[in-house]
Amino acid sequence: MDNRSYRPKLRPVDSQWIDHAGQPALVLQDRLGLSGRAVVVPRTLVPLLSLCDGTRDIPTLRVAMELHTGIRLEPSLIERVLAQLDDTLMLDNEHFAEAYRQAQADYRAAPFRQPLLAGSGYPSEPSKLGALLDGWLTEAAAHRDGRLPPGQLPRGVICPHIDYDRGGPIYAQLWDAAREAVAQADLFIVLGTDHGGSPAEVTLTRQSYQTPFGVLPTDLEAVDQVAEAMGPEVAFRSELNHRVEHSVELAAVWLHHLVGGRTVRMLPVLCGSFHPFTEGDGRPSLDERWRTAAAALRGVAESNRTLVIAAADLAHMGPAFGDRDPMGAVERATLASFDTEMLAAVCRGDAEGFLDLLRRERDRWKVCGLPPIYLALHILGQVQGEVVAYSQCPAPAESVVSVAGVLLNGTG
Repeated sequence: MDNRSYRPKLRPVDSQWIDHAGQPALVLQDRLGLSGRAVVVPRTLVPLLSLCDGTRDIPTLRVAMELHTGIRLEPSLIERVLAQLDDTLMLDNEHFAEAYRQAQADYRAAPFRQPLLAGSGYPSEPSKLGALLDGWLTEAAAHRDGRLPPGQLPRGVICPHIDYDRGGPIYAQLWDAAREAVAQADLFIVLGTDHGGSPAEVTLTRQSYQTPFGVLPTDLEAVDQVAEAMGPEVAFRSELNHRVEHSVELAAVWLHHLVGGRTVRMLPVLCGSFHPFTEGDGRPSLDERWRTAAAALRGVAESNRTLVIAAADLAHMGPAFGDRDPMGAVERATLASFDTEMLAAVCRGDAEGFLDLLRRERDRWKVCGLPPIYLALHILGQVQGEVVAYSQCPAPAESVVSVAGVLLNGTG
C-alpha cells in the first residue's frame, strides 16, 4: 500500500453503538449487504472514520487524528483498520465498485426480486401468512363504520411500512377500507421510502417482486415509459436498493393477498431522502429531474385503472432515534397533535403545505414517509383524504413510530 497516494473514503453505512467486551464500540454495517459482514470499531478509533473522506492519505490521517483527539496511532494500526473496512466493502473504491457491479448484474439476472423479510418479518408459508392477514382483516371489518359513500373509490392510499407485529391492525384497517379500490384497479404504483437513497432520487426496477403468494409482475411498459422520460441512467442508478429495501415489499404482500389470483401489474418505485429540503429552502417540485419523474408517473397513472400506494411511516421519536427524552404521555400527546396537523395537510392534497410543516422544525419528527407521500400527492393532483387508522407503535428505549392508514379520494 502506497501510504502517500492512498486516500480512503468511507461509504455511507449504517452504524449502531454497542457494548463490546465492556467498552463502547460502533458497529458498522453496509446497508446493501454486499459483504454480509459487520465491522466493530472501538470508541477511541471512531473519530478516524469521519476523517476518511477521500482527502487524506495515511500519514495525514495520523496527524489529523492526533490533532483532533490527542491520540497518536501507529501507521500499521491505521492500515489494519482500513484493510478491514476495505475487506467488508465499506470504502468507496474500485473493490466496492466491482462488487456493486456484480451484485447489480446478479439482481437483474434473477427471475424475480426475492422477498427480504419472508420467514422473519412475516410467515413464508402462504397458508400461515394468509391466515395472519385475514385475522387482522376480520377484526378490522368488525369495526368498520361505513366510511365510504357508495360509488366513491380512493385513487390512492397511504399504507405503513412498519413491521406487521406492531402495525398489523393499522394495515388491516387501511386495506379493509380500500378493498373495492383494489378490486377495481389493474395497475398499482407502489411508492416506498428508500432509506438508503440519495436526495430527491426516484429509483425504478424492471424486476418483479416475489411474495409468499407468488410473483407480482412489474409493468415493464410502464417502467420503460417512466425511465425514458427520466433517462435510464438516472432511473436505474440505484436499482440495487430495491434488493434490500423493505418498504415496497411490506405493502406488496398485503396487496398480493387482496388481489388473490387476479392478474394485476405493479410499478415499484423507491423515493430517496428529502433531508436537504427539510433543512434548506429548495423543493423537490422545483428539481428538474424529480419533476420529470413525477410527471411521467402521473401520465402512467392517468392512462390506467391505477391505485397509487405510498408505503410510508410517519414520525420516529425518542432515544432510539437520537432524541434525548423518552416518549412519555405528554410527548405522545404532542406528537399526536403534530401528526393530526400533518395528516390534515395531506388530506387536503396540499403537498407543499405538508413539506412546509416538516421544514418548519427541520424535520425534528423524522418522518421517513415524506418522500413517497409527497410524490403520491403530486401524481394524484387534487384529492380529499380521510384518515381511517392511526397508531403510535412502541420502539426500544421508550420511543415510538407513528403510522397511519389514509384513503386519498379524487375530487373531480
